[in-house]
Amino acid sequence: MQPFTIHAGVVAALDRANVDTDQIIPKQFLKRIERTGFGRFLFFDWRFLSDGTPDPRFDLNKPEMAGATILLARRNFGCGSSREHAPWALADYGFRAVIAPSFADIFHSNCFQNGMLPVTLSEDAVDELFQRAAACSREGRPLRLSIDLESGVVQVPEAEAAGRPFRHTFATDPFRRDCLLRGLDAIALSLAHADRIAAWERSHGIGAPPAPSRP
Repeated sequence: MQPFTIHAGVVAALDRANVDTDQIIPKQFLKRIERTGFGRFLFFDWRFLSDGTPDPRFDLNKPEMAGATILLARRNFGCGSSREHAPWALADYGFRAVIAPSFADIFHSNCFQNGMLPVTLSEDAVDELFQRAAACSREGRPLRLSIDLESGVVQVPEAEAAGRPFRHTFATDPFRRDCLLRGLDAIALSLAHADRIAAWERSHGIGAPPAPSRP
């Protein structure tokens, strides 16, 4: 899993609340067993028209949001079913972070397991980001953000020089923060203790060859 330390990228502003996992990745696409290949189906019912062409009215289809790696959304993002395919689809599309006022609990946990950072900011801070994204869109350019996981800071770098700073802190569970900084999912975290696990198994006779039978 790719570590997350400091990430700077283009923001895709999805001005919708209660976005559920069936909208993130519709159920008819849950047929793959790999984690890859889901990005092209992300927000499928919103991104595409009935003839399969991109819907120009949908946020992610706007030219200035091309190559976005940070998704901005409203409250209760990732609600609905607990499918892990939702963060798989977001990550496969190219997102490394999602910013919202609140997240569904299971989706929030699944993000960390898949190398993606869910950032919780206040409603006011998210409102301001949407306003800044809209202003940039009117000018035909993207909004860019920098997210520093180690210091827990989100900021708009170009706004500092323009005298309109945006700098907000966010909190992350220390254990999940450490795993993401080191690029460790649950399996990699277990393998990091492989020697201790093997020693415990030996001391408890687990995995040892069976004793020879008596004649």
